[in-house]
Amino acid sequence: MPTELIPNPIVLQRADPCVLRHDGQYYFTGSYPLYDRIVLRRAERLEDLQSAAEVTVWTKHAEGPQSQLIWAPEIHLVNGAWYLYYAAAPDGAPSPDEPGTAATFNHRVYCLECLDDDPLTGTWTEKGKVDTGWESFALDATSFVKDGAQYLVWAQQDFAIQGNSNLYIARMENPWTLATPAVMLTKPELDWEVVRFWVNEGPSVLQKEGRLYLSYSASGTGPEYAMGLLTASADADPLDPASWTKAQDPVFTSDPSVGIYGPGHNSFTESPSGETVLVYHARTYVELEGDPLWEPNRQACAQVLPFVDGEPVWGTPVPLTRPAPTSTDVLPPAGLAQVAPA
Repeated sequence: MPTELIPNPIVLQRADPCVLRHDGQYYFTGSYPLYDRIVLRRAERLEDLQSAAEVTVWTKHAEGPQSQLIWAPEIHLVNGAWYLYYAAAPDGAPSPDEPGTAATFNHRVYCLECLDDDPLTGTWTEKGKVDTGWESFALDATSFVKDGAQYLVWAQQDFAIQGNSNLYIARMENPWTLATPAVMLTKPELDWEVVRFWVNEGPSVLQKEGRLYLSYSASGTGPEYAMGLLTASADADPLDPASWTKAQDPVFTSDPSVGIYGPGHNSFTESPSGETVLVYHARTYVELEGDPLWEPNRQACAQVLPFVDGEPVWGTPVPLTRPAPTSTDVLPPAGLAQVAPA
């Protein structure tokens, strides 16, 4: 069972949190509430990330395909170089409805590269759009390396399939180019995946105990938001959909008893002692005012994900131990609420 209690939130008002542990340091990024930049911060302890200096490493373009709604950046280290995957759009309006589908945005997946040792002070170079093989709403790219090969997993809309997004995987030629066609691993089809919106998104991959665990999030972004799981043997071909077993029930959901709602869009990292840590965002209330897109109070949280007899024990979100902004603190786009954790 968990041996470490991590003070939460680890970072205020950062949805889609991504944490990477490297050389004894935690690197953090997530969606900036104004959706206009990519920021990084670093600390030796997860609980120190909130007070760590935040550095803007990239800012949206003045116009064009990377000028709006910069979403869900993820930081990865591949063959000694740093990479940021993110989604960007040319506008803020949903795409025209296609028959049998829900209106979506115009995002595509993009990649940045940093060849310097320090990603906070180094130079980031745009490697351009990651061509996924077709043009439609695409976002939430993540990456993992298995047996020396790099893979990309992301969410994308197929107009022939009902819903906003499915999850796809491909092997990569290099960190910004796919080497194989996209293969669909899961689509929204279960009752808990189609609440308000038909969505599979926010994938993250954990390699442990001889298995590949691919977590994802589904449904709308309110209290219905929840996490699902695909599992494959580490010896299986990750590009073969038959390698993966899909859990029929969500593995991580809202817990009104502790006031945590809509946990999801997670990443995985490790504690200093080597325990798996689940990082996710969540809200502390359900009464949203205005457009949820501009509601910034999804807090980045973290907790140990214990393994018992080789199996993850997901449990339920832990209660917050630090103060977090409430609905009355919502200030964007003029600014962000300032509530400092204790």
